[in-house]
Amino acid sequence: MGCADRTEWPETLDPAALRAEGWVPTPFREFVLKVNSRCDLSCAYCYVYEMADQSWRDQPIRMSAATATRTAARIAEHVRAHDLPSVELILHGGEPLLAGPELISHIVTATREAVGRSARVGARVQTNGVRLDAGHLRMFAELDIAVAVSLDGDGNAHDRHRKFADGRGSFAAVSKSLRLLRDSFPHLFSGLLCTMDLRNDPVTTYEALLEFDPPRIDFLLPLGNWSFPPPGRSPGSAATPYADWLIAAFDRWYAAPRMETDVRLFSEIIQLLLGGRSTSEAVGLAPVAVLVIDTDGTMELSDTVRSSYPGAASSGLRVDTHTFDDALLLPEAAARQLGEPALAAECRACEMRSVCGGGQFAHRYRAGHGFANPSVYCPDLLRLIRHIRRVVAADLAAQLERLP
Repeated sequence: MGCADRTEWPETLDPAALRAEGWVPTPFREFVLKVNSRCDLSCAYCYVYEMADQSWRDQPIRMSAATATRTAARIAEHVRAHDLPSVELILHGGEPLLAGPELISHIVTATREAVGRSARVGARVQTNGVRLDAGHLRMFAELDIAVAVSLDGDGNAHDRHRKFADGRGSFAAVSKSLRLLRDSFPHLFSGLLCTMDLRNDPVTTYEALLEFDPPRIDFLLPLGNWSFPPPGRSPGSAATPYADWLIAAFDRWYAAPRMETDVRLFSEIIQLLLGGRSTSEAVGLAPVAVLVIDTDGTMELSDTVRSSYPGAASSGLRVDTHTFDDALLLPEAAARQLGEPALAAECRACEMRSVCGGGQFAHRYRAGHGFANPSVYCPDLLRLIRHIRRVVAADLAAQLERLP
């Protein structure tokens, strides 16, 4: 990463020494391509434009076709080096639809052609939904590109943050796009991403999202850390405002007579409580196998750490000069793959460490100490996990009592 102070953890990690001790890096399986570095919305909480790292200003507006082709070759190289059965492309931004259909088509097609029959290449686009229309959706259907849309609840909740530059809310445009996606291209719909705001009622928010019949909802904690705390979260306080919000949403979701949708955070926690593995960076100890490629071909291990300090996401590696295996040997890659040994001492001593996993990496930062800390959301995560454990345990006990 781009921190000049090499004493902040994980800059002090030595991946070569770790490998000598038996650690084996996990190959990347998800590739987030920043196909466009600008956006047509001005969201108040955006980590790209509104937080500590402002490197977007120096990035090309669009990924070039040459960079896309080189990235495709690197992905194919990584697939063959590690005999991967499948990989995922996530088209991201900024707003990826601003990149234009030709570039989007080229990226997906070039990657699949480069990989060939070596592996399946899945693809999805993460969009704010403003420009999502029938033309885009027909192209996505032809290319088998799934679509995830950002939506923060009903009109009032969504338009509080997700505005156009002139101050107009975007809910009307996004809801129109979502109705088209739901009604005409439901097989492409992969889900909704909702950034939480404590001012929005959790049950009202959940039910507003349900109106679009999403197959999955991903509730996102606002990005923040110990030095730049998220709204309503006082670092070190025992208060749990985000757990209170999430518990209300969980109880509504879990008590429904039928499963209305998957809520990723809740499903991941239940899976971990039952002894499974996580597939999310938000919880659990599974190795993080995600690599971000910026518009200029720069590799980043996480774009969300832009919320920490200027240069936090930069690896110094580029697709035209380095392999993805080079990125696996960075201290930051090891920190996100080591599991329990990479947790802060407080986390290693916690009974919930295998479920919480220290929380999302970006939420652990504290200036002068780096990322070797519990999540700034630690009390919230613990309360939420314990609540879910009680509810699921009681449900399982009741089910067992009904057995003959």
